[in-house]
Amino acid sequence: MGKIMEKTVLIAEDYADVRSMTRMMVETCGYRVVEAQDGYEALEAAKERRPDMILMDIAMPLMNGITSAGLIRTIAHCEDVPIIALTAYGNDYLDHADEFGFDQVVQKPVQIDDLRTLLSKYLSHETEH
Repeated sequence: MGKIMEKTVLIAEDYADVRSMTRMMVETCGYRVVEAQDGYEALEAAKERRPDMILMDIAMPLMNGITSAGLIRTIAHCEDVPIIALTAYGNDYLDHADEFGFDQVVQKPVQIDDLRTLLSKYLSHETEH
């Protein structure tokens, strides 16, 4: 059927340098990136773009990642999109990912090998449509 459609990863992170570094790592792994600098922008980007995966910081201005993830889950075409929380807040959230609407919670800073494994876990299989 031709070439495989490139998958899109939405990166929601309020710190520009962290967002830029994460973008570089995701693009190095071969995925397209859409950026958001707060939870509200992430919600709008998810509505417009229907990303294949979302990497979401938990602590962001205007709307935090927990609120944003919960709202993204109410969008019909996004209810099954993997949302991975990235946090520097220690282990408090690690065992409660599903309670907050996340598929997984990952400790920041994320290393390239860990990110590659994460992307592969959620994006390597063919999506059913």
